[in-house]
Amino acid sequence: MPSKEVEDLNKRFGAVIQERSSFIEHYRELAEFVQPRRGRFNVTDRNRGEKAHQSIINSRASWALKVARAGLLSGIMSPATKWFALGIDDPDLAEYKPVQEYLYEVEGVLNRVFNSSNLYNMAPVMLGEMVQFGTGCMYQEDDFDTVSRFYAHSVGSYAIAQNGELRVDTVYREWQMTVLQMVKRFGMKNVSAGVKAAYDSGNYDAWRTVRHCVMPNEDYKPGPGLAKNKRFASIYWEPSDTEGKFLRKSGYDRFPYYVPRWEVTAEDIYGTDCPGMTALGDVKGLQVGERRLAQAIDKLVHPPLQGPATLRNTPINQLPGGATLFDLDGNSQGLKPVYEIRPDVQALGANQKRSEDRIDRAYYVDLFLAISNMDGVQPRNQLELTQRNQERLLQLGPPLTQLFGEFLNPLIDNTYIRLTELDRLAGGGKILPLPPKELQGREIRPEYISTLAVAQRAAGLSNIERLGTFVGGLMQAGLSDGKKFDGDQAVDVYAEQLRTPPSLVRSDEQVAASRKQAQEAQEQAAMVEQLGATADAAKTASETRTSDGKSILDGVSEGLAKQGAR
Repeated sequence: MPSKEVEDLNKRFGAVIQERSSFIEHYRELAEFVQPRRGRFNVTDRNRGEKAHQSIINSRASWALKVARAGLLSGIMSPATKWFALGIDDPDLAEYKPVQEYLYEVEGVLNRVFNSSNLYNMAPVMLGEMVQFGTGCMYQEDDFDTVSRFYAHSVGSYAIAQNGELRVDTVYREWQMTVLQMVKRFGMKNVSAGVKAAYDSGNYDAWRTVRHCVMPNEDYKPGPGLAKNKRFASIYWEPSDTEGKFLRKSGYDRFPYYVPRWEVTAEDIYGTDCPGMTALGDVKGLQVGERRLAQAIDKLVHPPLQGPATLRNTPINQLPGGATLFDLDGNSQGLKPVYEIRPDVQALGANQKRSEDRIDRAYYVDLFLAISNMDGVQPRNQLELTQRNQERLLQLGPPLTQLFGEFLNPLIDNTYIRLTELDRLAGGGKILPLPPKELQGREIRPEYISTLAVAQRAAGLSNIERLGTFVGGLMQAGLSDGKKFDGDQAVDVYAEQLRTPPSLVRSDEQVAASRKQAQEAQEQAAMVEQLGATADAAKTASETRTSDGKSILDGVSEGLAKQGAR
């Protein structure tokens, strides 16, 4: 008889599955017509090799999804470029060089962790699910070799719940593992009697159903302690186990799942809109139209024929240049098409093109391929291309906000906290640099410098450039001395918006010292020049003679002497 705790878990599992049930048929259609190998709608949906693409005749939507997935990955977290920076909420402290250098070094450590893990293999899978089904799901697990390891889950294999702040804080999963996998992962003493018997008999590849949930822990106790007392409980169990024990019960200080949703309506738990849902009607219509277009072309090339009954036993040669010989009677007209209507293939093709264009717009293909798809003569002005592209990318603002809040922010926070824990165990300063004392008690937050994130901030950068140009115009016209414009602060703000390396911008103290040194050098040069001019004047005065034979310098000296005598 299962324990009450296991019964409660199975009961809640059934409740969250029921909450998800209304989406399943929609998910099936979204998978069937665009990505038929995605989705796990039955616990036995694994390693299925049957034909799955029967509903896809025109693959435009499948291609558009790949473009959107790749564009979204490269736009928010490209592994080829730096896509995030770390900052703090104090603008004055943010300009302090030791703080900037510490944050920059930590960014490098985080990037190395992400690059050494499988993040960039799993993230596009999750992003593709978010684009197509409205909700993505990925799990982060501690890894001895790479700090973190990630697992992307397909729609239908998990169910979620959220807290009162509408944040996802619970994930239930159900899938199957082999007997050998279960024994290796959970240990012989923790598996059920049925799994032990299968293992002892050598039936290692038999499949067993496993459930896992991560949810807020009712037994949470702040501070260091046992894993089972952490903020989030993690429980693995076999639903069919009558012994009522767990495969494993542990916990997490941080929620290890990332569940970004493209768009959410009110209190809904799952994503309620996304490119895949928007395009589904056009995708299904495109398949119908493609079939009809193919039929129309086929009827033009190989039309159905009619003829006299006397041809019943006459071989009909329909090959190019072939001949069919028969005798005509007075009422026969030979072979001819059953109907004379010629399908307007061109109009059908144009209608298909309109459907494809709507699908491209739904998946934002025009945004991700804006430069190559823009009309006009090449080459175009690069600045114009950038500005146009940024304007289009701003349309992705709402889903980007969802991605930053439900995926990237917790990803960086969780990984940074994990690194601080490992560094503390290692003695400090071994994994992360030692933070300056000014950062004590300060919250470090991620800021994004990827293509899409910079596009959102482009308006602010443009405003700085426009103001600088305006002030320069006033100075050129003699209407301003330019002192109203703080150029140094403009450089700091611009560099902060672009998240440039701190070594490229000098601190205010360094700039002040450099200017003071330059001013002192300039004053010394002026003094030297003045002294040189005075010496030259004295020499000229001594060499120039007046009418009485005396030099000008002698006359000046005598005049000064007479004034002194008076």
